[in-house]
Amino acid sequence: MKRLVLCIAALILTAASVCSAQETFSIWPEAAPGEKDATTNPTLLLYQPETKTTDSCLVVFPGGGYYGLAKDHEGTKIAKYFNDKGMTVVVLWYRVPRRPGVEKHRAAWQDAQRAIRFVRSHAEEWKINPEKIGVMGFSAGGHLTLMTSTTSQTPAYDPIDDLDKTPCNVNFAVPVYPAYVLDDGADGGNANKGVGAKIVDDFAFDEKTPPMCFIHGDDDVYASMGSVAVYTKLKSMGIPAELHIFAKVNHGFGGNPTNNHVGDWLNRVYEWMKVMGYAK
Repeated sequence: MKRLVLCIAALILTAASVCSAQETFSIWPEAAPGEKDATTNPTLLLYQPETKTTDSCLVVFPGGGYYGLAKDHEGTKIAKYFNDKGMTVVVLWYRVPRRPGVEKHRAAWQDAQRAIRFVRSHAEEWKINPEKIGVMGFSAGGHLTLMTSTTSQTPAYDPIDDLDKTPCNVNFAVPVYPAYVLDDGADGGNANKGVGAKIVDDFAFDEKTPPMCFIHGDDDVYASMGSVAVYTKLKSMGIPAELHIFAKVNHGFGGNPTNNHVGDWLNRVYEWMKVMGYAK
């Protein structure tokens, strides 16, 4: 009987430790651009920390090749980590799969720009600083992070209401093993491991491009040279950047527990945020 009680208590504690969104929002008032109805309306999930230590907000884009979403290890687990650090987190479930007849990232990019505007418009209510909004994305979500952070001055859709008057630039960005960055892997793994390849034309690198911290595995099929190339581009623009490439590490480690090598990557990001003034 005592063992049963202990087991039940352990289950309750485990359930309580799971990070759950306090609120969910639809970011489009009706159907999203290019959609026939609102059934495909993407979802914004708000995760507020129990004890807030910073007025920054991190918007997370899970990966999935623009076909699906890795909602757990590239979404919920990431939210829990930063909530535990005292940071507000928003996870965007953007539209997938890819929409026919447009670029692979078009619908997701529209959702991302709208999501940043939505978050910024709720800054006072959520007790965040509208000039401390960052994005973190994984794989295809890493590509979306680069779209959102380097190309905010290019409208992804026609304005539909007053919310679209709100700026959609971000103040810091963390691309994690971003895919589709170089022209030898514009829609898949890199044919030549990114050696000698150029950055795809997707990214504008406009005047609102923010500081970034890159995380990548050296054995990734989506070559780490993509992160190296964007890092180099930022340095040429005078934009602060940090780059972590982990030896003998492949794709997709995300928020899954691993070892003390790449398993420490979230701590590396958090320390960078502290240096940049976005965390304490």
